[in-house]
Amino acid sequence: MEAESRFSEAEYHFMAAEEWKAAVHMYRVNDMWEEAYRVAKSHGGPAAQKQVAYLWARSLGGEAAVKLLNKFNLLEYAIEFAANNFSFDFAFDLARASCKEKIPEIHLKHAIYLEDEGKFAEAEFEFIKAGKPKEAVFMYVHNKDWASAQRVAEGHDPDSVSEVLVGQAKFCFEQKDFQKAEAFLLRAQRPELAVKYYKDADMWSDAMRICKEYIPNKLSLLQEEYESETSKKGIGGVEGLLEQAKEWEQSGEHARAVESYLKVKDDSNTALMEKCWMKAAELSIKFLSADRAEEVVQLVGPRLTKLMKYNAAAELYLNMNLIKEAIDVFIEGEEWNKAKRVAKELEPRYEDYVDQKYKEHLKNQGKADSLVGVDVMAALDMYAERGQWEKCLETASKQNFKILQKYVALYATHLIKEEDAPKALQLYVQHGAPPNPQNFNIYKRLFLDLINLPDTDGPESYRMWADLRNFLLQLCENLSRSAEANSPAHEDFEQMLLIAHYYATRSATRGVAQLVSLPARLSVSLLRHTELVPADKAFYEAGLACRAVGWENMAFIFLNHFLDLCDAFDEGTLDALDHTDFLDTDIPFEVSVPTKLCVTEAQREEIRDWVLMVSMDNRLEQVLPRDERNSYEASLVAANTGLRSLPCVLTGYPVLRDKIEFSSVGKAANKTDWNNFLVTTKTTHSSECQDVLKFISQWCGGLPASGFSFQ
Repeated sequence: MEAESRFSEAEYHFMAAEEWKAAVHMYRVNDMWEEAYRVAKSHGGPAAQKQVAYLWARSLGGEAAVKLLNKFNLLEYAIEFAANNFSFDFAFDLARASCKEKIPEIHLKHAIYLEDEGKFAEAEFEFIKAGKPKEAVFMYVHNKDWASAQRVAEGHDPDSVSEVLVGQAKFCFEQKDFQKAEAFLLRAQRPELAVKYYKDADMWSDAMRICKEYIPNKLSLLQEEYESETSKKGIGGVEGLLEQAKEWEQSGEHARAVESYLKVKDDSNTALMEKCWMKAAELSIKFLSADRAEEVVQLVGPRLTKLMKYNAAAELYLNMNLIKEAIDVFIEGEEWNKAKRVAKELEPRYEDYVDQKYKEHLKNQGKADSLVGVDVMAALDMYAERGQWEKCLETASKQNFKILQKYVALYATHLIKEEDAPKALQLYVQHGAPPNPQNFNIYKRLFLDLINLPDTDGPESYRMWADLRNFLLQLCENLSRSAEANSPAHEDFEQMLLIAHYYATRSATRGVAQLVSLPARLSVSLLRHTELVPADKAFYEAGLACRAVGWENMAFIFLNHFLDLCDAFDEGTLDALDHTDFLDTDIPFEVSVPTKLCVTEAQREEIRDWVLMVSMDNRLEQVLPRDERNSYEASLVAANTGLRSLPCVLTGYPVLRDKIEFSSVGKAANKTDWNNFLVTTKTTHSSECQDVLKFISQWCGGLPASGFSFQ
């Protein structure tokens, strides 16, 4: 219908479809503004009505537009709307025709639009037309077009000239072009701003220079502020302090110069601090009173020391004759030779002090090697504390035997605590066994720890037992030549020697076919020494050894007693222990409860099963074998007479007849056992058996004539 110009009908249908905007548009494009306005007014509301009126006026232009807008009372709205929507020509037309007071406002909006578009020259023209030259100046300042800003300011707004210069100055300060910035601010007659900018840049000397020259009445306030800032910042203000210090020095104000130099602190420049503090000290020594000079040196010295400038600090102290302080500085700097030289040449009473400090230093630093030359005992203690035992003993061995033995004892004690008795034994094998009573507990503990070691009755353990035996022989020989000769301790060690010899001989003969019964007899002989040998271990080993050679009767009695000992261990008391089997023997009844069993639970069960099996078999008589004395064959004491026989040096059994006697009193052997041992040693060439004979020779004062040699 619209195409056929049937506008009323078209409007009807648009309204029916609620498309009033389409109807307005139809009338506009067909230049039917009154109809368009009518529809907008009826259906679109006030805003649509104004919009259509504005567009209608624009289509008319000139006086007609003004008349139309006046008719609708929309002239000011139309001017405002046109300017806000960049229709500046239409806005100007309307304003010039009937609202001239609006023209500057339109120029201002036009200028702002042009500035946003980057058209600065045109914007400048519009700003000036709007009577707002200052805005043009600000525009150019904002864009750092200083020449244009200056031109506009000088031509149209002289009051802004100063602001342009200040803007330029601020820009130059940001660019660190301080000289230009200062010139601009002085041209702007704003020296106080120059002072502020210099302060903000931490350029206090320049701030003070400007202040002194242009606003001297504010100088004292600025100096106070500067001092406050300096004390707050610490690092800040170094340049100003130096300048002040130099000025005061040149003007002869030495006390104030010293104060300024002392205030210099810049952790990033230690060389500068050292130089300034040294200068303060030098000036005080040269120009100030002796008391003040000493105060300054006492202040500067520790500061230089903190900077590790030990020589400089010491030099100052020496200038003031502060000898102790100079020595202490050299000590702190580890300049030991210098400290010693100062003490020796200037104050000999401090020589011992320096030596003591040097020792402490070496101790604290752990420099034991250096300490050896100064305080060998302290060095040895340090080696011991640090566990450097080899070094400790090597160094101690270069001193004297007494010192060496002290540290051998300390090391041995350490090894025993670490449960390394074999290594402790080697110490005494290597370094000897002095008969010092203070060592007796170590020797006893060493012996007990070794005999408590499990699985040490085989040939592979011979060397350990031989070393223990030889060590104890040496100890006993040393004791017999000392004040401890024949003392209870000496007798104890003789017993330990005998036990160690039995252990060594047992290991040497174990596995030698011709001597098959010897280890068993030695194990049986060890039963009389259960005050020292753990009772459970002694009976267990004796029982197994007897069983191995077919002595089942003895094996049964010993292993049965071993089981009783195990039960006593479980109960924690020996009160219920039955000693009936050992009446009229020299096997002790009084023994200690084992602290730990020598066997595993499985080994204990195996023995229990065997004992049970034998007892059920009922073929054994539970009595120990007797000899011609009608006494237990391994007992040294005859049951009827109480006579004590000597133990055989090879088996430990009593020597009754056909004996071999040795030079040493109380040493003998059963002839049969002795000859058998000699022949076996010769035929088997057993080095262990040869070593046993060698020991017996030493222990017993030589061997009986038999033609045997240790080759």
